[in-house]
Amino acid sequence: MTAAGEKPEIEAPEGPAPATLEITDIVVGDGPEAAARSTVNVHYLGVEYETGEEFDSSWNRGQSINFPLANLIAGWQQGIPGMKVGGRRKLVVPPALAYGPAGGGHRLSGKTLIFVIDLLGVS
Repeated sequence: MTAAGEKPEIEAPEGPAPATLEITDIVVGDGPEAAARSTVNVHYLGVEYETGEEFDSSWNRGQSINFPLANLIAGWQQGIPGMKVGGRRKLVVPPALAYGPAGGGHRLSGKTLIFVIDLLGVS
């Protein structure tokens, strides 16, 4: 994996997708800690677990995003609190905590997703 601040590369996972949220700290930050009600400023990369295909990246757009955690998918709501600014975390998010079961109307419904997230700020 690349260092925090640079666009990450995600290795293709092996084995079946997990049924529960997996949280892995790649870099532990030393800044303020995100809480469940925080607004977070992040850079992130998202890929599909099964194919390894990238579906979204703030790095590709050249700017981070700023959102209240409460407005994001459940996997982020559960996986980001406790993370500190300056850190990089990998979340493996099953469909129930992402966009729901297959046929749910979103192009990512039914898919397990992998995100690598750099936490740039909290408020």
